[in-house]
Amino acid sequence: MQIQSDVYTIILLTIILGIGIVVCGKKIEKLDPLKKPTGLCAAILMGVDAVFNTCKSNCGKNIARKLAPYILFQWIYIFSANIFSLFGFASPTANLSVTLLLAFITWVLIQIVELKYGGVKAYFHAFIEPIAPMLPMNIIGKFSTMASMSLRLFGNITCGGIMMQLIYSACQQLSNTIAGIFAGSGVQVFNFMAPVIAPLLHAYFDLFSGFVQTLVFVTLTVVLIGNDIPDEVKNS
Repeated sequence: MQIQSDVYTIILLTIILGIGIVVCGKKIEKLDPLKKPTGLCAAILMGVDAVFNTCKSNCGKNIARKLAPYILFQWIYIFSANIFSLFGFASPTANLSVTLLLAFITWVLIQIVELKYGGVKAYFHAFIEPIAPMLPMNIIGKFSTMASMSLRLFGNITCGGIMMQLIYSACQQLSNTIAGIFAGSGVQVFNFMAPVIAPLLHAYFDLFSGFVQTLVFVTLTVVLIGNDIPDEVKNS
């Protein structure tokens, strides 16, 4: 059985993030609680605080303590995977298996919240609402969130990668054309136009788009989970 090349990229990213998280954790542990954090530690604490506040506003303080670590993991992993192509690797989120797994975890959490706060009877009764013939459509609708979240992330990152490949190909053609003006037609040269044109487009297709897609995925996770939590639980 042949192993997909993306598997090695996924393992590499996981190792890099694992080492980075351990190093950052050690730095946080060594902080003096009486001194204001600076540099990397300050940025980490600001990020953690922002994630916790987002979870608290949608799910309540008690739920946020349990949910925030997963949401922070989503931010770190998905954004890192989205921009991994900047370093010459394939983006793990351009693999449907990765985005489907991330969406599946979110979907499972949504089902757990629905069962916990709505009850088993109400959960299964919802499949035949408003009338019993709606059962097939309600079943499809139950899984549509997982499908849409995974496909949205996968499609956007894959599209960005394809666009950059086309841009590099166009830059190569442009480089050959410019060189041909001075050295004759049919000349194959170094793709010297790519460093001029590609960086700005990388900023959009990798950094900006990668950030937006991470934001969308994480926001949907928090909001969809929070929608099924009663107000009295959120305010407790």
